[in-house]
Amino acid sequence: MYLNGLDELDQKIIQLLVKNARMSYSDIGEKIGISRVAVKARIQALENKGIIEEYTTIINPQKISGAVSCYFEIETKPDSFKEVIDILNKNDIVTQIYRVTGRNKLHVHAVASSNEEMEHFLQDVIDTLPGVLSCSCNTILSRVKDIKGLRL
Repeated sequence: MYLNGLDELDQKIIQLLVKNARMSYSDIGEKIGISRVAVKARIQALENKGIIEEYTTIINPQKISGAVSCYFEIETKPDSFKEVIDILNKNDIVTQIYRVTGRNKLHVHAVASSNEEMEHFLQDVIDTLPGVLSCSCNTILSRVKDIKGLRL
């Protein structure tokens, strides 16, 4: 299990927060048998250690009318790799960038408000990236399974 490096109480706190990040310290304390103050201290320690990185709202773009979501696999020349990452990082349509195995390969997720916006992104950004050796694009048709964060 991913949480083996944590004591039992911290594991229980994380499991509860993964299910509902808005759960109050009091509610967590009631469920695991410690005080609200102790829960707060433990959560702050987990945040300070970088174990808990953030609390966020996740929007499903497929539920928004007209939104288009695509994954790109991009391979670049070694001397262009960093520049490509910098260009993609600056673009609001790009939601995730992963460096993956293989020579200078990136896995990039982008969400546009429409087909037209995605087409402009392809023409104005993807097609003009320097040193690209190969690029493929897959449009997401539906979400079958999507686990956020750590699987517990």
